[in-house]
Amino acid sequence: MTGASDPEEPAPPAPPDSPDGAPTPAPARYLGLTTFSLEGRRAPALFVVGWLATLVGVALTATVAFGVPGVPGAVLSLASLLGLSIGLILLSGSQTIERRAAWAAYPGPSPLLVLLAVFVATRLLGFLVGIALLPIADRIPVELGDLLGVVLQAVVFFGVVRLTIVGPGVLGWREMGWIGDRATALRALAGGAVFAGPVILVTAVLADAAVTLGGATPPSPLPPTGTASGLVLHLLAGAVIAPVAEELLFRGFALTAWRQLVGVRAAIVRASIVFVLAHVLFVSGDTFGDTVRAAAVAGVVRIPVALALGWLFARTGSIWGPIGLHGAFNGILIVIAEIAARSGTG
Repeated sequence: MTGASDPEEPAPPAPPDSPDGAPTPAPARYLGLTTFSLEGRRAPALFVVGWLATLVGVALTATVAFGVPGVPGAVLSLASLLGLSIGLILLSGSQTIERRAAWAAYPGPSPLLVLLAVFVATRLLGFLVGIALLPIADRIPVELGDLLGVVLQAVVFFGVVRLTIVGPGVLGWREMGWIGDRATALRALAGGAVFAGPVILVTAVLADAAVTLGGATPPSPLPPTGTASGLVLHLLAGAVIAPVAEELLFRGFALTAWRQLVGVRAAIVRASIVFVLAHVLFVSGDTFGDTVRAAAVAGVVRIPVALALGWLFARTGSIWGPIGLHGAFNGILIVIAEIAARSGTG
């Protein structure tokens, strides 16, 4: 039984001739992840094991969702995340091998597949670290826990991109915008930060309208702490570590990959959409309606910065400008929220 190839796959380019002038073999027929056939596959083991692990992970996730309390539920949750992480990473490898054999314009895994693997692997690492820290969890300050969560997320972002993209040679660090010496990087960071003011102004106007129409105010991912140490830790997490990791994933990798598939403008839109969605996944409210309204507002207010980050990366080809914009944007909002909270309680 076979299905259609992946929808985002373009027609493969003609392979180059060999150095001695002899034509190279014709590219193999591209077998997508939804083509359930082993005939002609370059890496059938990766394909089969990847799908089996993914399906087992999905089945275990569904089992936990029906309500399995206590230790058995925790064990099944851990197993489901482990299965999904392994399965999605193996499927990424399978897709890379097949696309490379077919001389695809972008010879790597679908950005959506990698982003899903990153999401699941982040949950897995957080689960494992949470279990390890359980005996002392009540003694860890909230702001320190926030910083630890951002650090773990960054580790997963870099680790998965290194494993699925850089390691197999799909894209190099330079192709993803990590270019220039220290002085060049610092100038680009400063140049990106200049755009933070206008983007915040547009965001503020949009946020006011969205909150009025939506009737909900989404919670801040890094709420004010009321302490100097808390502010420092939140600035380190939200204005330094998170921007570096997120720009690697959403602009450096995803936008670069999609640009090779659908062009610059469509790539900016796609990367912006997944960036927004990633920031509203865990928005919650007292009721389902409250959750939907809060998530909608949280998504709308992130559209300007998402598009600005994508435009800046596409315009400069450097990751440092978007990191500067992202870091300044987050840092200013964190400081403003802290000042507002202190003014309200002073």
